[in-house]
Amino acid sequence: MSIRIDRVVTRGGDAGQTSLGDGSRVSKDSARIEAMGCLDELNAVVGLLRSHVAAESAAAAQLEQLQNWLFDMGADLCQPEGRKHARPAG
Repeated sequence: MSIRIDRVVTRGGDAGQTSLGDGSRVSKDSARIEAMGCLDELNAVVGLLRSHVAAESAAAAQLEQLQNWLFDMGADLCQPEGRKHARPAG
């Protein structure tokens, strides 16, 4: 049996703002939010492309690395400006 979600409520209201990674609020039409959305869409397209290449190919490995970079870029963008955060080694 699957779970059905009838409604999603964030309690944030829709005053044209959304939250960054630390909970601070920014306008939904900010360049940062646009860039984050573009990165997400690009990552989805790369994932679709990756599903059409042989799993053990060099192309698949390169696409996987690209997806990791895109994800990391999105994580960096969701942090407020000027905030210094430590990145794990590795």
